[in-house]
Amino acid sequence: MARSRATLKTKEEPVEEQAAPPPEPLEPYVARALSPMVRRIVAPNPNLFTGPGTNTYLVGIDEVVVVDPAVDDDRHLDAIMGCGGDRIRWIAVTHTHIDHGTGAAKLAERTGAELLGFGPKDGFKPSRKIGDGHIIDSTEFRLRAIHTPGHASNHLCYLVEEERMLLSGDHINESATVVIKPPDGDMAVYLESLEKLKKLRLRSIAPGHGRLIENPGETIDWYIQHRLEREEQILSVLREVGPAKIADLVPIVYADVAEERWPIAMHTVHAHLLKLAKDGKATGRTLAGKWSAS
Repeated sequence: MARSRATLKTKEEPVEEQAAPPPEPLEPYVARALSPMVRRIVAPNPNLFTGPGTNTYLVGIDEVVVVDPAVDDDRHLDAIMGCGGDRIRWIAVTHTHIDHGTGAAKLAERTGAELLGFGPKDGFKPSRKIGDGHIIDSTEFRLRAIHTPGHASNHLCYLVEEERMLLSGDHINESATVVIKPPDGDMAVYLESLEKLKKLRLRSIAPGHGRLIENPGETIDWYIQHRLEREEQILSVLREVGPAKIADLVPIVYADVAEERWPIAMHTVHAHLLKLAKDGKATGRTLAGKWSAS
């Protein structure tokens, strides 16, 4: 009588663990669908600030809005045109920092699309100024602007309402925290803007840099907690070594961070100290001057 394999088995065979799939590549000039309505193209500007590069998003199929055309690079703009073509009706920027909005004017020339943003700044000139609650209303989708100052005073996130996907610009990124650089950057306001996003019932966050974030609530909570913990750490170090300059605090507070990032971290420490000063817990004013705990 034939025996099944089960009856011949004499001991448990080890089960091989499945290796986690490698992260999706973030290649410049390549359009990748993130959802039925949203595609992403990475700009060719990787560096210490931008990580793998700035993400440009195209929302819609028959009518398209381009969010953050990024850099003035012909091949990148060609990739956007190849993906959206003459269906591009709107161009929107999250904010006017050079890695997000410098390609906007040339793309508008190519497409005749309406150029939208919070206002003119850093050489960016919108054809229409928009603010919190503005709706881009297409036959396929509604894209709602949400004013989220903190990283920049003119920062907007955009919510794809049908998919509950937030295009977050530099408000939230995938693999690193966001630089807050006073005076335009404001830590207290940034934290308020993060709290604002918690009310949106998000399914995902499409960041300005990095891959799609599919645990939005957990990520926002982590951002807030990380900032509050960093604030306590800065205050604790200041109490121990102060009065001190920010340049003296950063090597202690950011001892576990590569030294090449310390000049960037100085601005964020400055933003934290300005918030602590408003809260009556620290005394000081400038990036280069001395600070003390109150």
